[in-house]
Amino acid sequence: MDILPVKWSTVHPHQAPRAREISPALNYHPGSRDVELIRGCLEQDRLAQKYLYERYAGKTLGIAMRYTRDYAEAIGVLNQAFLQVFKSLKTYEDRGSLGAWIATIVLRTAIRQAKSQSRYQQKMDFESEADQPVQNEVLLQQEMEVVFSYLQQLPTATRTVFSMYVLDGFKHREIAEQLQISVSTSKWHLANGRKLLEAIILRKNTQ
Repeated sequence: MDILPVKWSTVHPHQAPRAREISPALNYHPGSRDVELIRGCLEQDRLAQKYLYERYAGKTLGIAMRYTRDYAEAIGVLNQAFLQVFKSLKTYEDRGSLGAWIATIVLRTAIRQAKSQSRYQQKMDFESEADQPVQNEVLLQQEMEVVFSYLQQLPTATRTVFSMYVLDGFKHREIAEQLQISVSTSKWHLANGRKLLEAIILRKNTQ
């Protein structure tokens, strides 16, 4: 999994849950275990929040990047997601990976943000074309930062559907339910995304 550099300073202190700088009970450090950082975050310890953010922000930034137009917007989505992480840690049950739990929150935040910015066109007459298999092998062979740069050139609605289907494994019916669109519209955006990405890659390869 690619880890992208993200600084804790990108989360504005006034946005984060009100917290203490240093816990009198435990001196947190980058090597602290997840369970220790979770305990500190539940106590609203600023240092524990910082190290939890730094541990998982770089690992989940890629999720935000593929649903946004640029790095700055992705950081905004990531920060909103981590604010939700800090607020929701009390509901986390230590039955699975903390990283996967955080990634789910980042994904939901990114999709919600994309949905709020998108206008999904109803394209009911593209059924046969949209049902063709998606040839995404070339895309997935690229470096992730290159993939993000390609995806960010797509229209927001198309980028959202394409990322949900190809990169995050959603089915068309699930996409339709989450974005409140028809299944045929989801299929059209997937096919459109494939066409646009093929054109982008071809243009890059011929330069």
